[in-house]
Amino acid sequence: MPYVQLVILLALLEYLLFGHAVGRARTRYKVPAPACTGHEVFERYFRAQMNTLEQLVVFLPAIWLFARYLNAWAAAALGVLFIIGRALYFRGYVQAAESRHAGFALSAIPTVTLLVGALIGVIRAIYLS
Repeated sequence: MPYVQLVILLALLEYLLFGHAVGRARTRYKVPAPACTGHEVFERYFRAQMNTLEQLVVFLPAIWLFARYLNAWAAAALGVLFIIGRALYFRGYVQAAESRHAGFALSAIPTVTLLVGALIGVIRAIYLS
């Protein structure tokens, strides 16, 4: 399980780095807080970070439960794909909104796999208890 915990920490670190990038974009494009609109490029930074936050809400419990009830190694591997997908998503979205799709898929597929696997694992554990 330490690999899963490492992946979780890396995903959270990635999110913090995205937040830092949003802060830099806020300064670069002169969008004063608390405004969330005002420059198209800033808005793409902001949305990429917020979408990552939205994905983390599902990813974090899913990876933890998948690792607990099915397989920690597989959970960690899927988590690495999620992190790579989020990085590609963030980079693509900042460049152009249309460029975010591959990164989104690369992070959504592992998340759905983790979620479905966790559900199966929990139901199986209930059934066997």
